[in-house]
Amino acid sequence: MRTRMHDDENLTDAALARRLLADQLPEWADLPLRAVEHFGTDHDVYQLGEEMSLRLPRTAWAAAQAQKEAALLPRLAPLVSLALPRVLALGRATPYYPLGWSVQSWLPGRDLVGRALDGDTRLAGDLAGFVASLRAVSTADAPPRRPGARGGDLAEHDGTVEQRIAELGDRVDGAALARAWQQSRAAGAPGEERWTHGDLLPGNLLTTDGVLTAAIDLGALNVTDPALDLTPCWYLFGGVETAAARRFLGDLSAPEADVLRARGWAQLQALNALPYYWDTNPGMVRLAGAALRLITAEVAHAPA
Repeated sequence: MRTRMHDDENLTDAALARRLLADQLPEWADLPLRAVEHFGTDHDVYQLGEEMSLRLPRTAWAAAQAQKEAALLPRLAPLVSLALPRVLALGRATPYYPLGWSVQSWLPGRDLVGRALDGDTRLAGDLAGFVASLRAVSTADAPPRRPGARGGDLAEHDGTVEQRIAELGDRVDGAALARAWQQSRAAGAPGEERWTHGDLLPGNLLTTDGVLTAAIDLGALNVTDPALDLTPCWYLFGGVETAAARRFLGDLSAPEADVLRARGWAQLQALNALPYYWDTNPGMVRLAGAALRLITAEVAHAPA
């Protein structure tokens, strides 16, 4: 049983997972099953056998991700530089578990949680290659971004940023973060929209023998502002001045306006996460807090 993070959360356990499998996918019901420890917020994940993962949404707003991934990942997977999971089966809602769910391919590897990556220029280059390959995929016939989904125009989120800074009070440097947000907003609207992963956090990237091999959890996949996928500068690489961040941004030929907008996207995600998960998800709180401290320091050290 997992800790509750959302008001409308459906808590799961191995017994529930086995019941769903027995009722809908009995051919897999007797395979070994283990809960996967992670600090993600959308799903409970269970490794099923050696080659599959069972993903049970925690809350209703995550329940549409499986259908989205089933529709989009087969199109994108052959065209990008990292492995992506495959949706192998879609499960139905039931009276005892009211959300759709999925079985996906299990991608081996170690995630990046807790790893110091500020000097890992090889990994930064590999991640830049993935972002570039995703951007290169045609956006023709791409589904429209859902209203409220990550991306779009930073200006849509002015009220949210103001509210979150006020909510956090003395837990953050509100004046510095307000100044950082205005700098990001001043970078202007994005140019041509491209495919973005949208959630390149440490838990969503896998390495094998130190080499970046896979990207997972593509529920935020959208065609939107390409600067959204520059947020690893603050979530992985320790800020824009590290060797890894310079390699990442250099390989993508990222203009300054994109970097500033990316900092805004990183700030928005962290500001939303920090108060929401303060008492329930220490891993997400650490990640969001670290990103905000980096952004605060960049504003403090910027020329007047």
